[in-house]
Amino acid sequence: MLFILKVLSGLQKPAGSVVIAKHLKEQGIDLSERAVRYHLRLTDERGLTELVTGRDGRIITSKGLKEIEKALVSDKVGFAISRIEHLAYRTNFNLDTRSGEIPVNISFFPRDKFKEAFEIMSPVFEKGLCVSKLIAVAQAGQKLGDITVPENRIGLASVCSIVVNGALLKAGIPMDSRFGGILQLQNHHAVRFTQVIYYNGSSLDPSEIFIKARMTSVKESAITGSGEILANFREIPAMCEPVTRRIVDNLKQAELNGVLAIGEVSEPLCEINVDVNKIGIILIGGLNPVAAAAEAGIEAENHSMCTVLEYKNLVDYREVSRWLKIR
Repeated sequence: MLFILKVLSGLQKPAGSVVIAKHLKEQGIDLSERAVRYHLRLTDERGLTELVTGRDGRIITSKGLKEIEKALVSDKVGFAISRIEHLAYRTNFNLDTRSGEIPVNISFFPRDKFKEAFEIMSPVFEKGLCVSKLIAVAQAGQKLGDITVPENRIGLASVCSIVVNGALLKAGIPMDSRFGGILQLQNHHAVRFTQVIYYNGSSLDPSEIFIKARMTSVKESAITGSGEILANFREIPAMCEPVTRRIVDNLKQAELNGVLAIGEVSEPLCEINVDVNKIGIILIGGLNPVAAAAEAGIEAENHSMCTVLEYKNLVDYREVSRWLKIR
Protein backbone atom coordinates (compact mmCIF):
# COMPACT_ATOMS: atom_id res chain seq x y z
CA MET A 1 0.00 0.00 0.00
CA LEU A 2 2.87 2.36 0.79
CA PHE A 3 4.37 1.89 -2.67
CA ILE A 4 0.97 2.51 -4.27
CA LEU A 5 0.67 5.75 -2.30
CA LYS A 6 4.15 6.77 -3.45
CA VAL A 7 3.15 6.18 -7.09
CA LEU A 8 0.02 8.32 -6.73
CA SER A 9 2.03 11.02 -4.98
CA GLY A 10 4.55 11.13 -7.81
CA LEU A 11 1.94 11.21 -10.58
CA GLN A 12 0.08 14.22 -9.14
CA LYS A 13 -3.02 13.27 -11.17
CA PRO A 14 -5.76 10.62 -10.97
CA ALA A 15 -4.62 7.11 -11.88
CA GLY A 16 -6.19 3.68 -12.02
CA SER A 17 -4.95 0.15 -11.38
CA VAL A 18 -3.49 -0.25 -14.89
CA VAL A 19 -1.26 2.81 -14.62
CA ILE A 20 -0.30 2.08 -11.01
CA ALA A 21 0.60 -1.56 -11.79
CA LYS A 22 2.80 -0.36 -14.66
CA HIS A 23 4.69 2.09 -12.43
CA LEU A 24 5.10 -0.52 -9.70
CA LYS A 25 6.57 -2.97 -12.21
CA GLU A 26 9.13 -0.33 -13.24
CA GLN A 27 10.21 -0.27 -9.59
CA GLY A 28 10.54 -4.04 -9.45
CA ILE A 29 7.21 -4.68 -7.71
CA ASP A 30 5.11 -7.15 -9.67
CA LEU A 31 1.43 -6.74 -8.67
CA SER A 32 -1.49 -7.64 -10.90
CA GLU A 33 -4.13 -5.02 -11.69
CA ARG A 34 -6.56 -7.04 -9.59
CA ALA A 35 -4.18 -6.96 -6.61
CA VAL A 36 -3.73 -3.20 -7.03
CA ARG A 37 -7.51 -2.70 -7.04
CA TYR A 38 -7.76 -4.75 -3.83
CA HIS A 39 -5.20 -2.55 -2.09
CA LEU A 40 -6.84 0.61 -3.43
CA ARG A 41 -10.09 -0.41 -1.74
CA LEU A 42 -8.19 -0.66 1.52
CA THR A 43 -6.56 2.75 1.06
CA ASP A 44 -10.00 4.21 0.25
CA GLU A 45 -11.42 2.78 3.47
CA ARG A 46 -8.57 4.30 5.49
CA GLY A 47 -8.96 7.71 3.84
CA LEU A 48 -5.54 7.54 2.21
CA THR A 49 -6.94 7.73 -1.34
CA GLU A 50 -10.21 8.77 -2.93
CA LEU A 51 -12.04 7.97 -6.16
CA VAL A 52 -12.34 10.97 -8.47
CA THR A 53 -12.85 9.73 -12.04
CA GLY A 54 -14.80 6.80 -13.46
CA ARG A 55 -14.64 3.67 -11.37
CA ASP A 56 -10.88 3.39 -11.06
CA GLY A 57 -9.19 6.81 -11.08
CA ARG A 58 -7.84 7.78 -7.68
CA ILE A 59 -5.76 10.50 -6.10
CA ILE A 60 -3.82 10.51 -2.85
CA THR A 61 -5.34 12.49 0.05
CA SER A 62 -3.54 14.72 2.53
CA LYS A 63 -3.83 11.86 5.02
CA GLY A 64 -2.14 9.61 2.48
CA LEU A 65 0.72 12.07 2.03
CA LYS A 66 1.26 12.16 5.80
CA GLU A 67 1.26 8.36 5.86
CA ILE A 68 4.12 8.31 3.33
CA GLU A 69 6.16 10.63 5.56
CA LYS A 70 5.60 8.69 8.77
CA ALA A 71 5.23 5.03 7.79
CA LEU A 72 7.98 2.44 8.01
CA VAL A 73 10.58 4.73 9.53
CA SER A 74 12.81 1.74 10.28
CA ASP A 75 12.93 1.02 6.54
CA LYS A 76 14.02 4.61 5.90
CA VAL A 77 17.12 4.40 8.10
CA GLY A 78 20.02 4.53 5.69
CA PHE A 79 17.75 6.07 3.06
CA ALA A 80 20.17 8.99 2.66
CA ILE A 81 23.01 6.71 1.58
CA SER A 82 20.66 4.98 -0.86
CA ARG A 83 19.81 8.32 -2.45
CA ILE A 84 23.51 9.14 -2.79
CA GLU A 85 24.22 5.84 -4.53
CA HIS A 86 21.17 6.20 -6.78
CA LEU A 87 22.09 9.73 -7.91
CA ALA A 88 25.74 8.82 -8.40
CA TYR A 89 24.62 6.04 -10.73
CA ARG A 90 22.29 8.40 -12.64
CA THR A 91 25.10 10.93 -13.16
CA ASN A 92 26.34 10.61 -16.74
CA PHE A 93 28.34 13.82 -17.08
CA ASN A 94 31.08 13.56 -19.71
CA LEU A 95 34.19 15.44 -18.62
CA ASP A 96 35.53 15.68 -22.17
CA THR A 97 32.43 17.03 -23.89
CA ARG A 98 31.00 18.71 -20.77
CA SER A 99 27.59 17.27 -21.47
CA GLY A 100 25.18 14.98 -19.68
CA GLU A 101 23.17 14.98 -16.48
CA ILE A 102 24.45 15.98 -13.05
CA PRO A 103 22.78 15.71 -9.59
CA VAL A 104 21.11 18.80 -8.13
CA ASN A 105 19.30 19.96 -5.01
CA ILE A 106 15.97 21.74 -5.52
CA SER A 107 14.83 24.61 -3.28
CA PHE A 108 11.43 26.32 -3.54
CA PHE A 109 11.35 29.96 -2.38
CA PRO A 110 8.26 32.14 -1.89
CA ARG A 111 7.95 34.18 -5.06
CA ASP A 112 7.94 37.52 -3.22
CA LYS A 113 11.06 36.58 -1.22
CA PHE A 114 13.25 35.21 -4.01
CA LYS A 115 15.05 38.44 -4.93
CA GLU A 116 15.90 39.13 -1.30
CA ALA A 117 17.07 35.54 -0.84
CA PHE A 118 19.22 35.71 -3.96
CA GLU A 119 20.91 38.90 -2.76
CA ILE A 120 21.94 36.99 0.37
CA MET A 121 23.02 33.90 -1.58
CA SER A 122 25.08 35.76 -4.20
CA PRO A 123 28.17 36.38 -1.98
CA VAL A 124 28.15 32.69 -1.05
CA PHE A 125 28.29 31.75 -4.74
CA GLU A 126 30.94 34.41 -5.37
CA LYS A 127 33.23 33.12 -2.59
CA GLY A 128 32.87 29.54 -3.82
CA LEU A 129 31.17 28.17 -0.71
CA CYS A 130 29.14 25.92 -3.00
CA VAL A 131 29.69 23.02 -5.37
CA SER A 132 29.24 25.25 -8.40
CA LYS A 133 28.35 28.79 -9.40
CA LEU A 134 26.15 27.22 -12.07
CA ILE A 135 22.45 27.08 -11.20
CA ALA A 136 19.00 26.83 -12.77
CA VAL A 137 15.89 28.84 -11.92
CA ALA A 138 12.29 28.00 -12.81
CA GLN A 139 8.89 29.61 -12.34
CA ALA A 140 5.73 27.98 -10.96
CA GLY A 141 4.53 25.18 -13.23
CA GLN A 142 7.93 24.70 -14.86
CA LYS A 143 10.16 21.71 -14.20
CA LEU A 144 13.62 21.32 -12.75
CA GLY A 145 14.65 17.81 -13.69
CA ASP A 146 11.58 15.73 -12.92
CA ILE A 147 10.25 18.06 -10.21
CA THR A 148 7.56 20.67 -10.89
CA VAL A 149 7.74 24.06 -9.18
CA PRO A 150 4.61 24.63 -7.01
CA GLU A 151 2.28 27.61 -7.31
CA ASN A 152 3.58 30.94 -5.93
CA ARG A 153 7.11 29.57 -5.70
CA ILE A 154 10.36 30.03 -7.60
CA GLY A 155 12.57 26.98 -7.89
CA LEU A 156 16.35 27.02 -7.55
CA ALA A 157 18.50 24.09 -8.65
CA SER A 158 21.98 24.03 -7.08
CA VAL A 159 24.60 21.45 -7.99
CA CYS A 160 24.91 18.64 -5.45
CA SER A 161 28.25 17.32 -4.18
CA ILE A 162 27.23 13.86 -5.40
CA VAL A 163 28.52 15.00 -8.80
CA VAL A 164 31.96 14.00 -7.45
CA ASN A 165 30.65 10.53 -6.48
CA GLY A 166 29.20 10.14 -9.96
CA ALA A 167 32.38 11.21 -11.77
CA LEU A 168 34.53 8.82 -9.70
CA LEU A 169 32.02 5.99 -10.11
CA LYS A 170 32.19 6.33 -13.91
CA ALA A 171 35.98 6.06 -13.62
CA GLY A 172 35.69 2.85 -11.59
CA ILE A 173 36.69 4.46 -8.29
CA PRO A 174 34.64 3.37 -5.25
CA MET A 175 33.75 6.18 -2.84
CA ASP A 176 32.54 5.57 0.68
CA SER A 177 30.09 8.29 1.72
CA ARG A 178 30.37 8.51 5.51
CA PHE A 179 28.51 11.55 6.84
CA GLY A 180 27.27 15.07 6.38
CA GLY A 181 28.24 17.68 8.94
CA ILE A 182 29.04 21.19 10.05
CA LEU A 183 32.57 22.22 9.12
CA GLN A 184 34.35 24.99 11.00
CA LEU A 185 36.37 27.44 8.90
CA GLN A 186 39.08 29.79 10.19
CA ASN A 187 40.70 32.32 7.83
CA HIS A 188 39.30 30.42 4.81
CA HIS A 189 40.81 27.10 5.97
CA ALA A 190 38.90 23.99 7.06
CA VAL A 191 39.65 23.25 10.72
CA ARG A 192 37.34 20.53 12.06
CA PHE A 193 33.84 19.07 11.98
CA THR A 194 31.75 20.27 14.92
CA GLN A 195 28.61 18.22 14.18
CA VAL A 196 28.08 15.07 12.09
CA ILE A 197 25.20 12.81 11.05
CA TYR A 198 26.12 9.48 9.47
CA TYR A 199 24.23 8.65 6.27
CA ASN A 200 23.73 4.96 7.07
CA GLY A 201 21.87 5.85 10.28
CA SER A 202 19.65 8.60 8.93
CA SER A 203 16.38 8.75 7.03
CA LEU A 204 16.97 12.42 6.10
CA ASP A 205 19.70 14.39 4.41
CA PRO A 206 21.90 15.88 7.18
CA SER A 207 22.12 19.23 5.35
CA GLU A 208 18.35 19.74 5.56
CA ILE A 209 18.45 19.01 9.30
CA PHE A 210 21.29 21.46 9.97
CA ILE A 211 19.58 24.19 7.92
CA LYS A 212 16.29 23.82 9.79
CA ALA A 213 18.14 23.87 13.12
CA ARG A 214 19.93 27.13 12.15
CA MET A 215 23.32 25.55 12.93
CA THR A 216 25.27 27.26 10.15
CA SER A 217 26.96 30.65 9.75
CA VAL A 218 27.50 30.55 5.99
CA LYS A 219 26.95 34.27 5.41
CA GLU A 220 29.58 35.12 8.01
CA SER A 221 31.95 32.57 6.44
CA ALA A 222 31.53 34.23 3.04
CA ILE A 223 32.27 37.69 4.46
CA THR A 224 35.05 36.95 6.97
CA GLY A 225 36.38 33.54 5.96
CA SER A 226 35.53 32.15 9.39
CA GLY A 227 32.34 30.39 10.45
CA GLU A 228 30.49 27.09 10.07
CA ILE A 229 29.31 25.66 6.76
CA LEU A 230 27.73 22.48 5.40
CA ALA A 231 30.19 19.82 4.24
CA ASN A 232 30.35 16.07 3.62
CA PHE A 233 33.01 13.44 4.33
CA ARG A 234 34.02 10.69 1.91
CA GLU A 235 36.78 8.07 1.69
CA ILE A 236 38.52 6.53 -1.32
CA PRO A 237 41.13 3.73 -1.60
CA ALA A 238 44.66 5.16 -1.42
CA MET A 239 45.66 3.56 -4.73
CA CYS A 240 43.00 5.68 -6.49
CA GLU A 241 44.46 9.03 -5.44
CA PRO A 242 46.24 9.98 -8.71
CA VAL A 243 43.17 9.32 -10.86
CA THR A 244 40.93 11.03 -8.31
CA ARG A 245 43.03 14.20 -8.35
CA ARG A 246 42.95 14.25 -12.15
CA ILE A 247 39.16 13.91 -12.19
CA VAL A 248 38.78 16.62 -9.54
CA ASP A 249 40.90 18.97 -11.69
CA ASN A 250 38.74 18.20 -14.73
CA LEU A 251 35.60 18.89 -12.71
CA LYS A 252 37.00 22.26 -11.66
CA GLN A 253 37.58 23.17 -15.29
CA ALA A 254 33.87 22.53 -15.83
CA GLU A 255 33.08 24.85 -12.87
CA LEU A 256 32.18 21.94 -10.61
CA ASN A 257 34.27 22.63 -7.52
CA GLY A 258 32.85 20.12 -5.06
CA VAL A 259 36.10 19.03 -3.38
CA LEU A 260 37.27 21.22 -0.50
CA ALA A 261 40.15 19.06 0.76
CA ILE A 262 41.92 15.76 0.07
CA GLY A 263 43.86 14.19 2.92
CA GLU A 264 46.88 11.89 3.22
CA VAL A 265 46.89 8.09 3.26
CA SER A 266 45.49 6.72 6.55
CA GLU A 267 45.83 10.18 8.15
CA PRO A 268 43.01 12.06 9.94
CA LEU A 269 41.44 14.94 8.02
CA CYS A 270 39.86 17.80 9.98
CA GLU A 271 40.05 15.62 13.11
CA ILE A 272 38.17 12.75 11.43
CA ASN A 273 39.94 9.38 11.54
CA VAL A 274 40.40 7.58 8.22
CA ASP A 275 40.59 3.82 7.69
CA VAL A 276 43.91 2.13 6.85
CA ASN A 277 44.93 2.55 3.19
CA LYS A 278 42.14 5.07 2.69
CA ILE A 279 42.18 8.80 1.96
CA GLY A 280 39.67 11.24 3.39
CA ILE A 281 37.95 13.77 1.15
CA ILE A 282 35.81 16.73 2.23
CA LEU A 283 33.09 17.83 -0.18
CA ILE A 284 31.46 21.21 0.21
CA GLY A 285 27.69 21.22 0.78
CA GLY A 286 25.59 22.19 -2.23
CA LEU A 287 22.94 23.83 -0.03
CA ASN A 288 25.26 26.38 1.58
CA PRO A 289 23.74 29.33 -0.35
CA VAL A 290 20.25 28.23 0.75
CA ALA A 291 21.52 27.91 4.33
CA ALA A 292 22.66 31.56 4.20
CA ALA A 293 19.14 32.63 3.19
CA ALA A 294 17.68 30.54 6.03
CA GLU A 295 20.01 32.28 8.49
CA ALA A 296 18.37 35.55 7.43
CA GLY A 297 14.90 34.12 8.10
CA ILE A 298 13.96 33.30 4.50
CA GLU A 299 12.62 29.75 4.53
CA ALA A 300 12.80 27.48 1.49
CA GLU A 301 11.31 24.06 0.90
CA ASN A 302 14.38 21.96 0.20
CA HIS A 303 14.58 18.72 -1.73
CA SER A 304 18.21 17.71 -1.49
CA MET A 305 19.78 14.91 -3.54
CA CYS A 306 16.52 14.56 -5.44
CA THR A 307 17.04 14.64 -9.22
CA VAL A 308 19.43 15.21 -12.13
CA LEU A 309 19.59 18.09 -14.59
CA GLU A 310 21.28 18.59 -17.95
CA TYR A 311 24.58 20.43 -17.50
CA LYS A 312 23.81 22.59 -20.54
CA ASN A 313 20.65 23.91 -18.81
CA LEU A 314 22.67 25.50 -16.00
CA VAL A 315 23.69 29.17 -16.06
CA ASP A 316 26.13 31.29 -14.07
CA TYR A 317 24.45 32.76 -10.99
CA ARG A 318 25.45 36.25 -12.20
CA GLU A 319 23.04 35.93 -15.11
CA VAL A 320 20.21 35.47 -12.62
CA SER A 321 21.51 38.45 -10.64
CA ARG A 322 21.25 40.59 -13.79
CA TRP A 323 17.77 39.26 -14.47
CA LEU A 324 16.75 40.21 -10.92
CA LYS A 325 18.61 43.56 -11.27
CA ILE A 326 20.79 42.85 -8.25
CA ARG A 327 23.89 45.03 -8.06
